[in-house]
Amino acid sequence: MIRANIEINQNKLEEFIRVLLPEHYDILLENSENDVEISVNFRKNQDVENFENNCGKLKDSESDNTEKITVNTILIDNKNGKILKEVTFSHKKVNEEYFDQAEVMAKSSLMKLFDKKNEYKWGILIGVRPTKIVGRFLKMGLSYNEINEILEKIYFVSNEKRKLLLDIVKRQEPYLDKETIGIYIGIAFCPTKCSYCSFPAYLLRGKYAEQYDEYIESIYHEIREIGQLTQELDLKINTIYIGGGTPSILTAEEIDELLETVKENYNLDYLKEFTFEAGRIDTLNEEKLTIIKSYGINKISINPQSFNEKTLKLVNRYHNREQFDNVYKLAKNLGLEINMDLILGLPRETTEDILYTMDEISKYNMENLTIHNLAIKNASRLNKENYVHEDVLDYEKIYEKIQNVTENKGLFPYYMYRQKNSFQWGENLGYSLNGSESIYNIEMIEENKTIIGIGAGAITKLIWFDEEKNKDNIKRLVNPKDPLVWMNELPERLVQKKIEIQKLFNK
Repeated sequence: MIRANIEINQNKLEEFIRVLLPEHYDILLENSENDVEISVNFRKNQDVENFENNCGKLKDSESDNTEKITVNTILIDNKNGKILKEVTFSHKKVNEEYFDQAEVMAKSSLMKLFDKKNEYKWGILIGVRPTKIVGRFLKMGLSYNEINEILEKIYFVSNEKRKLLLDIVKRQEPYLDKETIGIYIGIAFCPTKCSYCSFPAYLLRGKYAEQYDEYIESIYHEIREIGQLTQELDLKINTIYIGGGTPSILTAEEIDELLETVKENYNLDYLKEFTFEAGRIDTLNEEKLTIIKSYGINKISINPQSFNEKTLKLVNRYHNREQFDNVYKLAKNLGLEINMDLILGLPRETTEDILYTMDEISKYNMENLTIHNLAIKNASRLNKENYVHEDVLDYEKIYEKIQNVTENKGLFPYYMYRQKNSFQWGENLGYSLNGSESIYNIEMIEENKTIIGIGAGAITKLIWFDEEKNKDNIKRLVNPKDPLVWMNELPERLVQKKIEIQKLFNK
């Protein structure tokens, strides 16, 4: 088992070892063959020099009174008490606000102990939002150079990922705005359910078709109620995102009424972006796109996911290249900014299939390109069918191609999130032309400000700064995913949501 002279969060330690050191998970057990002892010491730098002279294990050239944290970690054979391996790990104490530095370094020392220090490009970072750790250090007043050193020396993040991470944070900074809020409107229906999808995406048949009219009226009702509340509280809205599901599954008349409801009930004076996710090509036509544009929407998503038609059929997503090109030209002619989504690792796709998709995507002039790595989510059909990708993809070659294509088109990474527990290639990246970054994507990933969710499956995140703890607090209000459950619970949940929003903004 692992023993330490400092308090280490046991749940986080277990997850850390399960993800990054799975072959050594048994060291957590009381009856394991080997034990690990972690000793953390806090010394002035002069004391560290004396320690070096005495045991010759540390090599640090500084000679001042800076406080240092030194971690000595040993692996012990339980049978005879013999020390099998010992490592020492030292770094200056960053500041008092970095209260968990010793705990982080203790976990890093395990990577050194088991020769895994340079194993993963993301080092010991296993969270889905690595940009937030950079944001935390920026709030401490640290410079990018200081943060870069911490990521390298404490977290063992590779040069490649450190540069990506810091570049993205720098590009996001101008768009982070706590003085405004965002609105998300979710439409929970799709023409078909893609096999990889875990989002609220229901088919318009059976009981859902029977109660569809009530559903659409409920959407309009929640939009009106929340809109009127934002005006009463004088909330400034700078981003509205209509997602799903597939919002463009609505008829032209329904889209017109939905957008008219937004226009009538919200103060749009502070709006910087208005996005409509029209990802399914088979739900779009010129009439719908013209209506969307007429209400001031400036960004849409039209998502190929892959340019291999055999793949699209396999994942239950139907459109052909001619349809795609027609919708793309219509959107461009209307002056809409376009995002395109791709997914790497779809069923039966090889490295060559993905390289072909990248060659094809280079033929379009989109303002945004989002590249996802396929994650097998619990709620997806792929998971239920125990899908395992048989082909080992050459990610070095794929990411080299992505870099070449995006650089040639003037697209730069501006937001990122990682699949849970992915530590090598699992990041999802959004690229954009300069000035075309999606504010909603940035704010949603960074959890920087309040975003109010409307519709089945939508999540409201109420965010406020806790001065006592010197950090943001988040309260989540989650709407039921099932449209019928959401409709039935809407009266009660809407009252509660409005109370929580009033409490936050009437402080």
